[in-house]
Amino acid sequence: MTAALTIALDAMGGDHAPEMVVKGAAAILPRFPQVRFILFGDAGQVEPLLRRFPALQEKCDLRHTNEKVASDDKPSQALRRGKNTSMRLAIDSVASGEADAIISAGNTGALMAMAKFVLRTLPGIERPAIASFFPTMKGETVLLDLGANVECDARNLVQFAVMGANLAHSALGRHRPRVGLLNVGVEDVKGHDEVRAAAEILRAVENPPFEFVGFVEGNDITLGETDVIVTDGFTGNVALKTAEGTAKLMASLLKAAFQRSVFTKIGYLFANAGLTMLKDRMDPRFYNGGVLLGLNGITVKSHGGTDEVGFAAALEVAIDMAQDRLIERIKADFSGAFADSLSGRPAGLTEATQETQESSARVL
Repeated sequence: MTAALTIALDAMGGDHAPEMVVKGAAAILPRFPQVRFILFGDAGQVEPLLRRFPALQEKCDLRHTNEKVASDDKPSQALRRGKNTSMRLAIDSVASGEADAIISAGNTGALMAMAKFVLRTLPGIERPAIASFFPTMKGETVLLDLGANVECDARNLVQFAVMGANLAHSALGRHRPRVGLLNVGVEDVKGHDEVRAAAEILRAVENPPFEFVGFVEGNDITLGETDVIVTDGFTGNVALKTAEGTAKLMASLLKAAFQRSVFTKIGYLFANAGLTMLKDRMDPRFYNGGVLLGLNGITVKSHGGTDEVGFAAALEVAIDMAQDRLIERIKADFSGAFADSLSGRPAGLTEATQETQESSARVL
């Protein structure tokens, strides 16, 4: 029998909260009846919504607070003034052990700052990373970092590889994930010093819990030959936004093409089933859920503008990670195969870069 889980929800985070939060939780419940929820938010707004879903209401513990983190709050402001916000209280419930994971569609910077401050990073991990899922020709792949760390040294990249492999195991069911480092070429001599140093570390590890396939290029991301693609936050964020923009461009061009004449409109009627399948395959709501990896607690960031379908997808990610005991798996890797590889001074890191990273960490 599957163990019971408790998920903390920031009911006030997101453009369409709290309605999409409640509807998303209600949508996921039939598939995961063992899950209970703690909702943190304005009872005056949340309680009427819960009454519309009796089965969900029985599984929920509503904790009232009329404070929330605004979308334009700076992370430092949220840390200083947000102790009684729905986001902070939800994170606190994970830190205390009352909840197994927290999900919020609220302010990303505030969530990262609060979660890192309250939950702390796991032993052996210097920087948390944002990871998410990317559609490919063969299913999905994990891509990280997506913006948490603009500059990374070799040791950071190796840590991201370990964490990403564990996420692929938990959420995608890949028992020995294939991991690649994003680079400007597949040859060993190409790329920044940090990327090449990370590759050397990964190749030297004995009996790693994943298969390191070496360097991959940008056009390899969608092929599905790797389960995890690792890069720094600057490159990862650009890659993600470029892909999102390309998807919108293709949708716009297809729409314009089918509206050119009566004949193309008739052609659309015949192609409608295939186009609907394509639309569903590329629907970003089904890939919703950015995971803040490296923290001592499962933290999932839902897209702020999503609806209940997208929020339910993010919930499923959190449930999968909790069921697979992701935190314990990562801890085991960093106390085992990678303990010696990551000891000492970070490879490929200059004094200036190290000072920049330490300063960034203090600000966060």
